[in-house]
Amino acid sequence: MESSLSDIDFVIVGLGNPGPEYVATRHNFGFIVLDYLLHKISSLSSFEFVGYAQSEIVVTKLADRSVLLVKPRTFMNNSGFAVRALMERLQIADLHRLLIVHDDLDLDLGRIKLKQGGGSGGHNGLKSLIEELGSPDFLRLRLGVGSQSRTTEDTVDFVLAPFSSNEQHLVDEVISRSAAGIAEVVSSGITAAMNLINRRVSVED
Repeated sequence: MESSLSDIDFVIVGLGNPGPEYVATRHNFGFIVLDYLLHKISSLSSFEFVGYAQSEIVVTKLADRSVLLVKPRTFMNNSGFAVRALMERLQIADLHRLLIVHDDLDLDLGRIKLKQGGGSGGHNGLKSLIEELGSPDFLRLRLGVGSQSRTTEDTVDFVLAPFSSNEQHLVDEVISRSAAGIAEVVSSGITAAMNLINRRVSVED
């Protein structure tokens, strides 16, 4: 694996928490999308753990470019540690080559939005990344998990709960469009990708 890390064009990081109890939860939407993306674009069946970054990674090809898919195993609050360690090892300083895929309570389920830079929005994973990288200028693919019926008091329980069976059709649509959007970022840049994915997902699309 180390030899294949010398020529990475793009780093794609899904955020989530390690452990079987978190696998299908809303807070692990980033992991879910990366697992789908790996299955879709590569014959590789699993990620490989690297200790220095406390992450599971895989090097593969996307849009004819070499990409590193990353799932930090540090728990959400320390995601920045893992990503910083990898970016330093790769000697990549350009944060436009780093895309973070994460859940977002400010967007309803079914919304996905691509942006560059900005604050953490109260997301502990993004907060850790901004602190460790010393900049907010990385790319973000925001995956809506919010619900109008949710109250502020149950936020933690809400994001750590799995998607319901009634939500699964919409989740599947989001995953598929997210994978297409990630490919567009890598191949054509953020502007083209924004035009593709910054709209509501619905079963009628």
